[in-house]
Amino acid sequence: MKDKLAEKIQEKALPIIRELGYDLADMELVKEGANWYLRFFIEHLDAEQIVDIDDCQKVSERLSDWLDETDPIPQAYFLEVSSPGIERPLKKEQDFIRFKGSLVEVSLFAPFQGKKTYVGSLGDVSDKELILGQDDRDLTIPREMIANIHLYWDENEEG
Repeated sequence: MKDKLAEKIQEKALPIIRELGYDLADMELVKEGANWYLRFFIEHLDAEQIVDIDDCQKVSERLSDWLDETDPIPQAYFLEVSSPGIERPLKKEQDFIRFKGSLVEVSLFAPFQGKKTYVGSLGDVSDKELILGQDDRDLTIPREMIANIHLYWDENEEG
């Protein structure tokens, strides 16, 4: 039930978010303790711009108006709008295309070639496998083994 409701909300919210000049990086409807949270993670349609607090407020106000009008969620919840962050997760096909060549961290469900976590340059991604550029070679990881992928940021490196 929760997944279908989240999908419906995402489908209806996406045009509102895009109309304001943003894209939806991710969305979740989750229960944490006694409270429900509806979280939208937004980014600018222009990938060079960074989402700031004013952007989040603008989207939050517009989504709040829409949610108040349509009332799609039966229980009380908190609405949160934010940037996906510097180490944003990669989930959608367009994420893999957009961030090809970027440094990513890949976490696995079980060890693969002796490790459960790899950092490298994101290469081609298909339904069956992901290519991760390592220092001296490319590593092909079966997609079924991947728990999550996110951009990797090393605070000790410049840039």
